[in-house]
Amino acid sequence: MKLRKSRLQRKGRIEIIPMIDVMFFLLATFMLASLSMQNLDALKVNLPQGSSSQLTSTTPLTLVVTADNRLLLNHQPVALASLAALIHQHLPADHSLVVSSDRHAEHGTVVEAMLAAQKAGIAHFQIAIAHD
Repeated sequence: MKLRKSRLQRKGRIEIIPMIDVMFFLLATFMLASLSMQNLDALKVNLPQGSSSQLTSTTPLTLVVTADNRLLLNHQPVALASLAALIHQHLPADHSLVVSSDRHAEHGTVVEAMLAAQKAGIAHFQIAIAHD
């Protein structure tokens, strides 16, 4: 009489799908944690809602357009006519500028300021937004 084994021998295998799910969860967690560490050295303005990537650790050159259309470059009031010269003096190595504009600021003022910055040598603009 031949007896069968109660347990069949099965070869073990590693499931990759749960590991991928865990990796995506960790990626999302680290992305959200890095967004909470973002430190913009700017004045408080009423920003539009959205999402963005993490800024570099160096202090960026910031341009603030307030609700009453005043311009501030790194917290210093500046006129639109002299904006290009001041940006050219403080031009960062990465040629980028963080634009922080109030949602009630006039669109024309923001565009004119960005065009003046572009003439001064700014190649990349980063638009500041409020996070949910």
